[in-house]
Order: sequence, then structure tokens, then C-alpha cells
Amino acid sequence: MAMFETLRKDYSDYLQQCFKTVDVATFQKNCIEQCSNESDRKTAVDQALRDTLLMILIENTPEDVGNLESYITFCIELCRKDLATASMPVMLLGDIFDSMTLDKCEQLFTFVENNVVVWKEELFFSACKNNLLRMCNDLLRRLSRSQQTVFCGRILLFLAKFFPFSERSGLNIVSEFNLENQTEFGSEKAEEDVLEPITKDEDKTENKIPIDYNLYRKFWALQDFFRNPNQCYNKMHWKVFSAHASNVLSAFSSFKLEEQRSYPATCIKLDSTVEGFHKETHYFAKYLTNQKLLELQLSDSNFRRYVLLQFLILFQYLNSTVKFKAETHELKPDQVEWVKTTTEQVYTLLSETPPDGPLFTETVKNILKREEHWNAWKNEGCPPFKRPASESSTENEDAKKVRRPKRRIGDIIRDAQAVGKYHMGNPELTKLWNLCPNNLEACKSKDRDFLPSLEIYFEEAIMQLDPSAMVEEEYKKVNDGNFGWRALRLLARRSPHFFVHGNNPINRLPEYLETMIKKIAKDRPQAQSDVKMEAEDTPPPDSNDQEYNEDVLKQESEQADNENVETKVRESKLNKVTPEMVAKLSEVLKGDWKKLATKLGYTNDEIVFFQGKPTPYEQCKSMLEIWAEEDEDASVENLAYILEGLKCTEAVAILKT
Repeated sequence: MAMFETLRKDYSDYLQQCFKTVDVATFQKNCIEQCSNESDRKTAVDQALRDTLLMILIENTPEDVGNLESYITFCIELCRKDLATASMPVMLLGDIFDSMTLDKCEQLFTFVENNVVVWKEELFFSACKNNLLRMCNDLLRRLSRSQQTVFCGRILLFLAKFFPFSERSGLNIVSEFNLENQTEFGSEKAEEDVLEPITKDEDKTENKIPIDYNLYRKFWALQDFFRNPNQCYNKMHWKVFSAHASNVLSAFSSFKLEEQRSYPATCIKLDSTVEGFHKETHYFAKYLTNQKLLELQLSDSNFRRYVLLQFLILFQYLNSTVKFKAETHELKPDQVEWVKTTTEQVYTLLSETPPDGPLFTETVKNILKREEHWNAWKNEGCPPFKRPASESSTENEDAKKVRRPKRRIGDIIRDAQAVGKYHMGNPELTKLWNLCPNNLEACKSKDRDFLPSLEIYFEEAIMQLDPSAMVEEEYKKVNDGNFGWRALRLLARRSPHFFVHGNNPINRLPEYLETMIKKIAKDRPQAQSDVKMEAEDTPPPDSNDQEYNEDVLKQESEQADNENVETKVRESKLNKVTPEMVAKLSEVLKGDWKKLATKLGYTNDEIVFFQGKPTPYEQCKSMLEIWAEEDEDASVENLAYILEGLKCTEAVAILKT
């Protein structure tokens, strides 16, 4: 230890003398003479570099940044002479940035930018890239995004120049979203005079959708889906999103923008002509959410483009194949059709938005097309980009290869048939097809014709019913339609509980399966004989029974269609629940709205979704608004009937007034 301290002090003296004269050769000669061990020499030089930097920072004036730049350049030369560790220049820069003010940091960062070629050298890149990234991130944490915007941008541009395009540390590999970007807006209805249309009388037309609090709430509520698109894969959230999106796009369609438009004096202040205003473009990172501004914002072409582009980005993500998406994050066929139709509507609105609507729309399509290539590249694991080989090198490589004549497909098939095999053109299909040449006999094999026991088939479902398993409702086997169809067939063959008459009606298949699984779980100790039952003892289904079942299903389908027609006719005569009724009922039922939600058919997950609202009043109001908009049975008469059953006399009185 004492020897190392002596060596460090000697190197510090050599370093201070040689740095003043910029004499790298003399310093190298003294270092080698002083210590022949390369590892010990580098360690001592590294420590001497840091000690000397400390003295320079103490003696250096705040205005003299050039002296520090010369010292880092001298350190780089020492690394090239293999006298110091390759990461030392960046480590010294990190120490300097930590000890300086932000103004001086901005001056010194110019030196870092100008030497990007040095940092990308083979000697420094692998040793310095992590330290450089850490240094830049430390600077970004100290900077204000609103006050030092230019400096932040310079740092990000430097990192983009320094790291290769395929560097994974700069990519959002796992497709995370900025969930902290929340948009706050008014949660309570403003005064009536605030929400009155502020356009001129001659601008009002009958086909325009009124800009009221209902539209305002739905419009800004969409921002929550834009910041976290994965919510759309939830059934309840999808209903809210699709309803809100349809209303907002309808509002955009009813408010057409013209190329030449008179802007209200309260919205903008022009020092020039209207034509000059069209040439001037404004950028807003985030719009204000005041209720008074909504109609003015709908008249702003830039604002409209921002919102429509958000829709397109969201739709593309919902339909894209992303490597890190959950298996349940997939749209159903009706949702895919809705997204397709709505996307066409959004492109139409973009084309109609001045100025240069069609040109802007084509540009957006090209950008989103490039985004698909970017997503596919990330799904493939971000392989590095390589330059294509030149024609001459390709020809040389081809000449070196031994060219074998490719066999004709007819010859391959003939040779396969000679040995009793099939050639399907694909290795996997060929392997599968040749497992058993006689397909009919393969289908009749006893290995394929079997009937599982109740205990084996329902084993996983029984385990999922245990609360200690902590399996979420949506991932349970009983909610799988394929599992439910097979379960009913198996229960009809082997369960004594299947044909037991019950007074309770069956509402949903998962609930019925849960009831049956609980009964089977109780009988599991007595079901050992059922486990040993052989597959060949099970009689095959009778074809007459199958035809009978098809006839019954056909009759039930026709009967259901007739009932739907009668229901629609009956519902047209019922009164709809108005927003005023919803507001009054929410005030009365805010304490017992969960009981009402259960009677209206909402599941536990959907009730938890409503509980996300801040107050019981808003929770009840949100639940009633969605029921009134989405449920086919939503009417004053049906709601009054349900409330009477719950003995909510005050709420029933509100509906009958």
C-alpha cells in the first residue's frame, strides 16, 4: 500500500509537469522507468489523473473552460499510449460536470459533441459507452425541460450520433407507455352560460351536434385511452371508448372547416392578414382543457389534426402484432370491423381538414407505414443493420460456391412414391403426412378416439376455483368457450348432475360450469371408478340424435329472432332515461349504487371500473350513463321496475314525475 502511494505521488508530479508542456513522450518514459508492471502502472496513472484534475478544478477560474478541455485531450493521448484505462476521459468529464454550474456545463458539452468521432473509436467505444450514457442522463436530470430545452435537445442528439442505430438501450423494446402523462379536465358541469355555443347565429345549423358538457367530458376522457391503449382490450373499457370515439368523430363531421375562415377576436390576435395567419404555424405541446375553449379548439385545424392522428396511432397499435403484448390483448372480429370503419372515417376527416388536407393525409399514411416496419424490426429482436454487399464481392462468393443442379419436383415425388411415401413440398407437412399413410385408419385409431374422465378434464378448473390460487376471473378455464363446449359434452356423458332438474334459470355458461365443477369437486373421492373407465365402453353418438339436436337448435334460433323483433317493437314504445334523470338518481342512489349495478347485470370487474371515479356520486352517474347508452333494455319503465324491487321509493318517485 505504501508503495502504491509513493508511485501515485510520483506520477502526479510527472503529470503536472508534462501537462503544462504537453509532453506525452516524457511522461510515458518516466512511468515505464518507475514501474514495469503494466496493471499497477495503469492503476497509479488513473488515480494520478483524478488527483491532478482536483487540483486544476481548485485553481481554475470559472471562466476558463479551455484548460479543462486541454486536460481531457491530454488524457485521451495517454489512453492511446496504453498508459491509462480507456474509460478515464469520460470518467473525468463526469467529475467535471458534477462540479460545474449548468451554464459552464453547456459550454463544456460542446467539447463532448465535437469529439464524438473519438468516442466512437474502437479503443474508447466499448469502454466508455456506459459511462457516457450515465453522464448524459445525470445532466438531463439536472436540467429543466422547459427552461433548458435546447441543452436537453443537444444531449439527445449527441446520444443519437454516438450510439449505433440498433443500440437497444435507446429503444422502447417492451412497448411501455408513459402512464404519467395524465390529462386533467373539469369533472363537474360548469354554469349554463359557460357552455352556451359561442359561435355567431349565422353559423348555427340544425345538423350540428351541440357542444355541451356531455361532449366535453367524452372528448377529454379519450386522452386516457390514448396514453394507455391496452385498456381497449377490456370489454368494459372498450364500450366506453367506442361510444366516446363515435360521438367525438360525429362532432368533427358536423363542424366542417373551410379554407378561408374568420377567427374570433378572442381566439387570436393578428398583426397581419388572414393569409399570413395561414402561413404561420403554431405548435402546442399540450392544449388547455377549459370548457369554454372546446368550440374554439374544434375550429382549429391543427388541433383537429392532432386528435385525429392520435386515433390513427391507437388503431394501428390495436391491430399490430407486438412481441410483448399479452395473449388476451387481441381484438374480436366485431371490434376489428369497427376499427376498420372508423379508420376510414378518420382519414376522410383528415382529407377534409384545411389546409392541404389530401397531402397531409398521404404523409400520415407513409409515416404509419414506416412505423409498421419499425415495429416488425423490434419484434425480430432489433437485428443490426448491415450494408448490402457490393456486386463484385457477391459475384466472387457465388463463383466460389459449388453449384449443384436442383432436382425437379416430379423426380422427388416419383422417388417418394417408390418407397410408399408422400412428398408435400414442406418438411413438416411431409413428416406429418407420412406418420400414417392411411388417413382414415389414423382417424379410427384408439389413441384418438377416447373420452377423458371428469376428474382429469376438470382438474385445472377445480384448482382455479380455490381462492388461494389467486387466478383472475378472465383467465379461468370456465370463461373459455372451447373448454365450455367440450365440458357440456363430457357432462352429458358422465356426470349424474347434468340431467338433474333445477328451478334456477341458467344465465351464463361460466356460472353454470362453476356450479357443476363444485359438485364434481365434492364427489372427487367417490369418482375413482370413473377415472378407470375405458374409452371403448363409451357408445358413439347416434346420428339421429344429432339431426334432432340440429332441428331443435334451428327452431330455437328462429324463436329467438322472433323474440328479438318483438322486443325491439316493445322497446320503441318505452321512454328513454334522460341525463337529467341520471343526475337526480345519482344523488339519491350514491350510497347503494352497487346493488343497482348488480341488478343491471354488471360484473365485479365492471363495478371495480366504476369505483375508479373519485366520488360515489360520479361512480353512480357513470354507471347509469353507460347503462342508458349501451343497454338495449334501458328505459324508464324497466329501471322503475328494478328500483321498486330494491325498495328505493324515492328514486322511483323521481322516474314517475
